[in-house]
Formats: sequence, structure tokens, C-alpha cells
Amino acid sequence: MDRQKRIAAIHDISCVGRCSLTVALPILSAAGFDTGVLPTAVLSTHTGGFEGFTYRDLTEDIKPISDHWQSLGIKFDALYSGFLGSFEQIDLVADLFDTFKSPETMIMVDPVMADNGVLYSVYSPEMAKGMAKLCAKADIIVPNLTEAAFLLDEDYVGENYSQEYIESTLKKLSSLGAKKVVLSGVSLEKDKLGAAAFDSESGKVSYAFNDRIEGYFHGTGDVFGSTLLSALLNNFPLEEAAQIAVDYTHRCILLTHQAELEKRYGVCFERALPYLIKKLGLLDESLLG
Repeated sequence: MDRQKRIAAIHDISCVGRCSLTVALPILSAAGFDTGVLPTAVLSTHTGGFEGFTYRDLTEDIKPISDHWQSLGIKFDALYSGFLGSFEQIDLVADLFDTFKSPETMIMVDPVMADNGVLYSVYSPEMAKGMAKLCAKADIIVPNLTEAAFLLDEDYVGENYSQEYIESTLKKLSSLGAKKVVLSGVSLEKDKLGAAAFDSESGKVSYAFNDRIEGYFHGTGDVFGSTLLSALLNNFPLEEAAQIAVDYTHRCILLTHQAELEKRYGVCFERALPYLIKKLGLLDESLLG
């Protein structure tokens, strides 16, 4: 058996609502990885579609957790950050990256902070600017179109964009420091939705699409990012990894749509995990007995 890779997932945790750590941990684990977590905040529910949610900032816990990991000599094959709970956490997570980064460590930053042209309610423009500095330390970043606009300090264009705009945006995002960029929520045809990827080392831009399912589904960005990382760490090239992430996210949305589940609770990713395991080539029938 190959050595099991270890990941540190640095996200918030919503006690109800399938997003952030409640999505990242099971997906990365199902993909075969020893996944540790560092919660950045604890919420009673996620912030989309719910009112009156509780919010506890865990900024003060980040450094002690990092220090303890360091004292144990723990090493990570990947560091994966998402939603951060405060402006101060940007520097703390940047320091954690510096502490645990090795030549073999992949750093992926999902700059979770905005969607549909607006920042999330607990974010500020100051945090958006700071997030660009964190992205500079990443090997790969995974923003959506709204987050890309904030990272680049540009106006959000909505759905009025061209293929040339997407490819220009990818290259400008890469200039922040990451060698690879995957831009989610991209559509170049009315009935298709997916992602665009750019590898600055090869200069190649690639696209991954699947059928569009109408509606807004919470947590799909976290499903997409966690699946993308799963594929990359299972040694798929960027173009194939992006397609796997698009296809699995589409399958999760489809199952949710078919079951007529309440969308604000997130997508039904659990029932699609066998599909992901098969897509990643991890189905070992000898383990089935």
C-alpha cells in the first residue's frame, strides 16, 4: 500500500449546513487521505439562507494548535485553507503555511469570502485585500468569479463576460503568486457550467463543464475545492482534476435536485461519494470481502 498522505484542512465549521469542514473532511477522507482539521470559527449554521446564527471566532486557537503540531513533528502533504474567521487569521494562517511548508507540500487556498457580487456578511473589504496576500503563498488558488474580482480589486462583471475575460482573469490571478489557478462558476454556453484552469508553468488554459442545473446550491464551492484537491493529490493532472471536481459537484447537485431537498442545507454529497471514489480510481474490490 502507498504511504497515506496527510492534509490539514483550515476552515470554519457550521454545525448545521453542508459546507466548509463538514464537507471537506468527509470528501478528503473518502479520497484516501489522513485529514486533520483546524477550525477557524464555529457557527450554529452556515450564513447562507439562515438568520440569527451564532458565530464564535477561533483566532486565539490557531497558533497554539500550530505550535502543538510542530512540537509533535507532524508533516503535511497538503495545507488547504478556506473561510477565515477574522482579519488576524490571515497572518496566522500565512505563518502556519511557512511553518509546515516543505518542497513536497501542496498549498491550496480557497479564498472563501464572497458570491454573487457581494462579500459574505462577516467579511470586510480589508479582509478581501488581506486574502490576496495569503493567495501569494499558495501553489493553487480556487476563487469564484466574485472572489476573483475582490482579489484583483476590480468590478464584478456578473454574467457579462467573454472567454477572453476569463483567460485574462486567470493570468492576473496567477500573477498574485500561485502557479495554478482554477476559477469556478464559469459558463461560456447557456446550458453548461463549470470551471477554467490555468497552469502558469505550461501556459495552458483548460475548461471543465457539465450540464447546468438551475438554482443556487449552498456549499458547492467547498465540494468543488475539496474534490479538486483530492484529485490532485491522487496524481491527476490539473485539467483532469478540474473535470472530476466539476463532475462530482454536478452529481451532488443533481441528487439534491432530484430528491427535492431544501437547498439551504447544502447538497447531498454523501450519497455521491461512491461516484467520487470510482472517478478517482480508488475502488478496491479486494476490500469488499
